[in-house]
Amino acid sequence: MLINETPPSIRRIDTNREDAFAFEITGEIEAADVENIYGLLEGAYELHDQIDVIVIFHDYEGTDWSAVWSENTMSGKGRALEHIRKYAVVGGPGWIQPMVSVFKPFLSIEMKHFEDDDIEAAWEWIGAKPESRA
Repeated sequence: MLINETPPSIRRIDTNREDAFAFEITGEIEAADVENIYGLLEGAYELHDQIDVIVIFHDYEGTDWSAVWSENTMSGKGRALEHIRKYAVVGGPGWIQPMVSVFKPFLSIEMKHFEDDDIEAAWEWIGAKPESRA
């Protein structure tokens, strides 16, 4: 059995609120990363009816689009619409901000894109802070 030595591209960041979830994306997003993030969110929905989410991009290198459009992922996106209150996106590729602008009027989720240097404003907007690691 082979062990995948590639670290995950999506890493959870602990926050100071139980109902605020933060993720950092680096490198290339693969199918396992997408499944992982929706699994973490499903667990959050079990504990909290409504949550706030912040996604922070660093050194993004691309996405396995077949994973993004899979049946499981589409189901996860549908569930997200029922539970996410605020969704902040920090940085990312050039297509992120226009995508947020296009979908925002059609979704019940409050969505906002922030530039890399506005990360503190993004945390403030969702009303949470990252927990410091010891």
